[in-house]
Amino acid sequence: MTLFGDGLDQALQKAFTRPIPKSAPAQMRYLVKQLKGTKPVAQMLRISQRTVERYVKDQIKKPRPDLAARLEAEVKKRWQPQIRAKAKQRAATTDGIVIDTRARIGYTAPIGTTDDARLRHLTVALPPQYAARLFDAQQQGATDQRLQEITAEGLKEVYFQDGGRRAGSLEEVRFTDIEHIEFDL
Repeated sequence: MTLFGDGLDQALQKAFTRPIPKSAPAQMRYLVKQLKGTKPVAQMLRISQRTVERYVKDQIKKPRPDLAARLEAEVKKRWQPQIRAKAKQRAATTDGIVIDTRARIGYTAPIGTTDDARLRHLTVALPPQYAARLFDAQQQGATDQRLQEITAEGLKEVYFQDGGRRAGSLEEVRFTDIEHIEFDL
């Protein structure tokens, strides 16, 4: 599970204009249509092609819990790609992204200042360039650690340094313990 990657995906899912299909057969039909056949769906979900066909024909209606979770995750990944792209574009060019986190956040600063990591609950609007960097990194397959670093850089600039008006000698901001993180577009 990737905390930051999943958080970005959930933020994009809030932009959906229609809910994803509810039943397993409807979800399976959607995937078959998207991937143009039952064989690629079967390989992706790690089940037999015959099982996929039985879901499509409504012969099976209730999947095992692990298959239901994989099926729903794959449908969410592919659902409303144009809406998802527009939300990303809007966040990366004009709106930015809001981060709500409860985490232990520390920083590196000059000697003589208090740089102990402490638990903070922050809700901060990051500018569009950080939203663009986060979505670009996620699309290129960046690790959760890299997404965390980009978010920390944004917090450093917006929250700690207040756009250059204070804490000019602050060198690095880092997350140590994350209790909660949520992104919103």
